[in-house]
Amino acid sequence: MITDFLASAYPWTKALHVVSIVAWMAGIFYLPRLFIYHVEKVEPGSETDKLFQLMERRLLRVIMNPAMTAAWVFGLCLVFTPGIVDWSMLWPWTKAAAVIGMTWFHHWLGYRRKDFVAGSNKVSGRTYRIVNEVPTVLLVVIVFSVILKF
Repeated sequence: MITDFLASAYPWTKALHVVSIVAWMAGIFYLPRLFIYHVEKVEPGSETDKLFQLMERRLLRVIMNPAMTAAWVFGLCLVFTPGIVDWSMLWPWTKAAAVIGMTWFHHWLGYRRKDFVAGSNKVSGRTYRIVNEVPTVLLVVIVFSVILKF
């Protein structure tokens, strides 16, 4: 019964999954960039510091968290849609590992935001620049896994 519903809703589920991922990835790419400017250009405790904290909080809580949740919900709906995922192949496993890595990175960013709020950020702008490449690598793994089905 539920599998029939998932099968009939497949195009909608897939479209909503893609929209969720686009919104999530936009935030995942932008938040570390905000952190770079925050750590390099903003005096702790200043009005600009408060503005950056507001922007970071809203980006995380209003865009990224709901988008990540929706991506997971619609992604799991796709997983349980009959005939979509063949777990005997490699691609669903590489995609799953990369999605878990992206989720970990998302939460790591959330903890770094809390460091800014507490005035205890110890991460440099250079480090934020380097880790900003992590979601790009994970996105490449996800897209190649799904499209090429290796």
